[in-house]
Amino acid sequence: MPSARTLRGLDWLNFFLADVQTGVGPFLAIYLAGYGWNEQCVGIALTVGGIAGILTQAPAGALVDHLRPKRALIAAGIVALAVGALLVALVPTFWSVMSAQVLIGGTSSVFGPAICAVSLGIVGRQLFDRRQGRNQGFNSAGNVVAAVSMGLLGHFLSNRSIFFFVSVCALPTILALLIIRPEEIDYERARGEKEDDEDGKPVGVRSLLKDRPLLIFLACAVMFHFANAAMLPLVGEMLAKGQGRNSMMFMSACVVTTQVVVTLLASWTGRKAGSWGRKPLLLVAFGALVVRGLLYTLTDNAGELVAIQILDGVGAAIFGIVSVLVIADLTQGTGRFNLTLGVVSTAVGLGASLSQVIAGSLVHRFGSDSGFLFLSVVASAAFGMLCFLMPVTRDERFLNPTQGAPTA
Repeated sequence: MPSARTLRGLDWLNFFLADVQTGVGPFLAIYLAGYGWNEQCVGIALTVGGIAGILTQAPAGALVDHLRPKRALIAAGIVALAVGALLVALVPTFWSVMSAQVLIGGTSSVFGPAICAVSLGIVGRQLFDRRQGRNQGFNSAGNVVAAVSMGLLGHFLSNRSIFFFVSVCALPTILALLIIRPEEIDYERARGEKEDDEDGKPVGVRSLLKDRPLLIFLACAVMFHFANAAMLPLVGEMLAKGQGRNSMMFMSACVVTTQVVVTLLASWTGRKAGSWGRKPLLLVAFGALVVRGLLYTLTDNAGELVAIQILDGVGAAIFGIVSVLVIADLTQGTGRFNLTLGVVSTAVGLGASLSQVIAGSLVHRFGSDSGFLFLSVVASAAFGMLCFLMPVTRDERFLNPTQGAPTA
């Protein structure tokens, strides 16, 4: 059994890592808009970071599978985020921002697979559902604290101060990482190997690429993130045009609303993912995204835009937790959990990056409603694919890998 110290360190790592990551997301769009960047340029900046992440996700997953010192890998990503945030704050020119986005996107790709691997290696498969819910809960609580802090800093000091705050938050994040005892992380279990596997060799990558349920889920995940990624930045640009200095406060409220909902739903989602199954919960998340995109076209009132973020919280809580569990189900016994997580994240990152450019261009030419309607149509297609093509993954095959294949 893992020690209380290690579990506490994992909790606080998720909490403080959210503080570091929040500032380089939706707040960046408002920050750049304040310097006169138009929708297309903002979209390009966000896309550059996304592309850097795309190119490193799969190698990062493979690296996490291969390396034992996973804490060192996480620490390197934290330092890179801090350096990138300082670069954005001190030199907000086109090429410096692009360089920072490459640095941030290229190194932060280790966080997802590394923290999932550490969690799986510490608690084991039987407790992984609940652990993922707890991780997401602490991460979302950290996002709430970070968003409130950044909103206040942007309103009372300057938008630039947000990025200094990101750098400062790197210190407690690394301290939380050091609390986790490395000897309590089971290396084989962390990469999804069978517990009784004497060979210890992972399956071939080609075998994973032939797994039909995995490919279907990959397509669903890409479409979900394509529809989701551009929504909040587009809302941020709407707020930047109409609210002036108050735009940071309203963006903070958007992020806080989402993360409060995620915090409230995270533990519940982790529990229900084991009893209800993965697919029913995922359908709720995909459906919430469809409705959210449509609602954005009905109002430009700041308060109502903030309220719509409740649906973002529902989708983020469920997808963020359950998607990892689905991948764990599909890769159990392969020794390729983190590599597969990285490959899926690569595809998802590609979809998210294209979303920023395509939706940004649509909004630039035809207005915000066209962008939100387009994203909602993509979300509807993803919902249909998940509903009719994706099989159940949480069944006896995954509880006992010697059983047969799952049924739809």
